[in-house]
Amino acid sequence: MLAELVLRREGFEVIAVADGDAAFEAAIAQRPAVAVLDVSMPLMNGLETARLLREHPATHDVPIMLLTARVMEADRERGRRAGVDDQLDKPFSPAVLAQRVRALVDGRLNQEHTTR
Repeated sequence: MLAELVLRREGFEVIAVADGDAAFEAAIAQRPAVAVLDVSMPLMNGLETARLLREHPATHDVPIMLLTARVMEADRERGRRAGVDDQLDKPFSPAVLAQRVRALVDGRLNQEHTTR
């Protein structure tokens, strides 16, 4: 997947999975700095996965980015309701993906420092 390659090249540690169920389980087990989900994942789509991540105590505050080819405002609203922090339209620029993931990571790190 392009996102995985881009993020690895940018120095991020990436946990790649094949479907939404695996993404949910991996996020609970690993508690990533950011969850990057594709809206079109098999078994459980990105919106459903995001919703479950927001509801779970171990992942409720993990920043979530949704990659999507759905660019209508109604689709964006569904993402917001699911708890997605950022949505990136496909096709996306690799540089923009890396920049926005880094911004989500930095935001989370800043939050952690202010709560200590």
